[in-house]
Amino acid sequence: MNKLLSLIYLILFLVLNFSCVEKKPSKKEISKSEFVHSSRTDTLKFTSGIRSIFQDSKGNYWFGSHQEGVCLFNGESFEYFTTNEGLLDNQIRSIQEDENGEIWFGTANGVSSYNGKKFTKHTPITHEYSQNEMKKVDNSLWFNAGNNTGVYRNEGQILNYLAFPIPKNINPNNSYGVTDISKSKNGKVWISTYAGLFNFEDKAMNIFDKSKLELKENEVLHIRSVLADSQGRIWVGNNGIGVLLLQENSAINFSDKNGLIHINSSKNGNHSPPGTLEHVFVIKEDSEGNIWFGDRDTGAWKYDGKTMINYTIDEKLTTPMVWSIYNDNNNNLLFGMADGGVYKFNGKSFDKTF
Repeated sequence: MNKLLSLIYLILFLVLNFSCVEKKPSKKEISKSEFVHSSRTDTLKFTSGIRSIFQDSKGNYWFGSHQEGVCLFNGESFEYFTTNEGLLDNQIRSIQEDENGEIWFGTANGVSSYNGKKFTKHTPITHEYSQNEMKKVDNSLWFNAGNNTGVYRNEGQILNYLAFPIPKNINPNNSYGVTDISKSKNGKVWISTYAGLFNFEDKAMNIFDKSKLELKENEVLHIRSVLADSQGRIWVGNNGIGVLLLQENSAINFSDKNGLIHINSSKNGNHSPPGTLEHVFVIKEDSEGNIWFGDRDTGAWKYDGKTMINYTIDEKLTTPMVWSIYNDNNNNLLFGMADGGVYKFNGKSFDKTF
């Protein structure tokens, strides 16, 4: 009898211990869990450069990279999206939000949008240039169309490709591929291309080529950015001859006038020394009306209407190139760097924020 009781106790002991052991997931379950969370990190992991920055109406930040897709920061973690999720290309040139809260991405290969759940790839409807098409400015989002001689403009979920007539290209080394777009306060749309600047008004399309911009014989257009500021001035960033300024029907080389073109400058894409402003890839206006320039070789510059100040954003960076400048919803001025980091201007210096 004792032996029987002992055997029963032993069986109960083994059963209880077995039932208390933690059930471990299979290798397949672990792999699935890791896959689901692999697109989230605690810090921004881009290294190819921040080409675009945007803060949406919910306060989320979006960072568009040069080669790695887009990243969403919701205040707690960073989530990444690439062509695998529905982007048309991993180079993100612009980010915007429509009236319905949908986020739109201008890529190197077309336009994608995100409604919070899925990405949509938009196939554009082609229109030839017309005054009526170009006048639709108010609620439309405009996008760089890459090397195409035109622009993308959305109306709801419809994406239009607006091809516009171009003059004979006097510089075969540069195309009329669109590089930047800026809307002025009076409703004009300014479109920069490598070989010239376009302006659309109610009745005509104006083309600002080398002669109209009053360039010297050895100055070659290779436009990378344009800004229509709050005072009605048009700033043009060039890769080689610095900043051009259009004001009151006249054009000047702003960099040259302020002594920011090196005396031995080749005025092309060659590297420029410190103290110069020759390769300007982005121009933005801050909440106080200061104009900021992002240079490929010399970092950030600020113009307050009287003086120019050159800032070193971070001496530890391998390159000082500024890809993007952005005013967020709280008027924080953010700088997207070629190294992949994002810095905030604190009024005197720069703090790495993302």
